[in-house]
Amino acid sequence: MSRLESDREDLMREATALRLRGELRLTASVEPVVAGRRSDGRWSIYFGGDPCYHFDVDGRLRRAFVAGLLYRTEGTTLAALQRVRTGEETVLRRRDLDELELGTVLDAMQVRLAELRDALRNGSAQLVRQHPPEGNFSKTLLERLNDQLSRGPRLASAIK
Repeated sequence: MSRLESDREDLMREATALRLRGELRLTASVEPVVAGRRSDGRWSIYFGGDPCYHFDVDGRLRRAFVAGLLYRTEGTTLAALQRVRTGEETVLRRRDLDELELGTVLDAMQVRLAELRDALRNGSAQLVRQHPPEGNFSKTLLERLNDQLSRGPRLASAIK
């Protein structure tokens, strides 16, 4: 893990693990949204640098970064991981979320995903660029969001 964090200058360019990816500008947001799919079918959605959500091939949440905290699925809940830095090392302090905290994180995620879906539906999301350049990224993302939201928030199996 890197000891120093920095904002990404061009997430769209740097997110090369996302074989299919697109950058969108939303009328209601200053930060761009970058979303994409890995070659194995996992999806990621970045609302600027924070929050971001990472899903498995079945749309279950694997990891997230929200309000400066890392979250990792434990199968039945999320573990909040906080970076603690000293002069010599960086360690992750882990705490499992209780039911109320888990619901809060998942509800906020659903709201963000629904806002993105609605922006794609009503035309207030403008596709800035996509990779590869052919295809209809906005349509693909909208289909993914519709499926994701119709199933409700679910957690992936614990990450080992």
